[in-house]
Amino acid sequence: MAQEQDFEFNVPPQFEKVTKNIRIIIIGLIVLFLGFTTFFTVDPEEVGIVVRLGKYVKTVEPGLNYKIPLIDQVEKVPVERQLKQEFGYRTVSTGVQTQYQKAGYEDESLMLTGDLNLADVEWVVQYRINDPYSYLFKVRNAESTLSDISEAAMRQIVGDRTVNEVLTVGRAEVAIEARNLMQSLVSEYELGITIEQVVLQDINPPNPVKPSFNAVNEAQQERETLINQAKADYNRVIPRARGQAEATIQKAEGYASERVNNAQGEVSRFNDLYAEYIKAPEVTKQRIFLETMEEIIPKMGKKIITDESGSNVLPLLQMQIDGTGSSSSQNNNGGN
Repeated sequence: MAQEQDFEFNVPPQFEKVTKNIRIIIIGLIVLFLGFTTFFTVDPEEVGIVVRLGKYVKTVEPGLNYKIPLIDQVEKVPVERQLKQEFGYRTVSTGVQTQYQKAGYEDESLMLTGDLNLADVEWVVQYRINDPYSYLFKVRNAESTLSDISEAAMRQIVGDRTVNEVLTVGRAEVAIEARNLMQSLVSEYELGITIEQVVLQDINPPNPVKPSFNAVNEAQQERETLINQAKADYNRVIPRARGQAEATIQKAEGYASERVNNAQGEVSRFNDLYAEYIKAPEVTKQRIFLETMEEIIPKMGKKIITDESGSNVLPLLQMQIDGTGSSSSQNNNGGN
């Protein structure tokens, strides 16, 4: 006959204390876990998208919010922050001296222009997220889709222009048209993104042809310089020559008018004189003689006037040779 024996285990007080502490620790951890997984904070430049078992539930504003632990998930979307995508290069580090990396991204920037030349185009797309729901749920990967859209749009715009337009005068127009085309495609795909600006960075010919291309550009710039210098010389010389020619013509016209007017005056004077001569020939002839002598005699200098016999000519000539003005004056008076 089996004897039943009751075994009683006496639990030490220390063990009970440890067990009780473990329970408190576990409950505390659970409370902390629930606290951390229930409440969350959204930064001022973000909004929170709450997803419950993969389904959109609500959009929460910045601040302290809550969700169901282990069931709800939160995606934070920076709606107030300006984002950017770089093409043809990547920024390695920012600061006083920003460092960039070109290697490995040539396929993004190398594209064909409308005149069948190659151009290495680097650009930046700056954008904002204006519809978080569309950004997260309308497309599988909005960032990758935006990258594809940007590259396709830039290749299309560059492909419609010559390489000189892309490198020089057409840069601003290329950036504006690329931005408009990107925004149109983004809106069509419902990415929930607003393209704010497309900035063209360096645009260069490919490295193998860069020396030749630079030589062509230098020749074109030299040609433009010579053309501008020629235009400057033309604008300086031609107006002056035209002014001199105009002045000469006006001077000749004035001289011609003066001569014609003088001739006409002399003709009129002669006609008037002739009309008087017809009326009284002897009187007019005498008046003309006297007027002519009155005009000629003052120009003759010293004068000797004798009578008709001319008996006193030699003394007068001797006095004229001596050059005594007083004697000549007296002889002239005596002659009169």
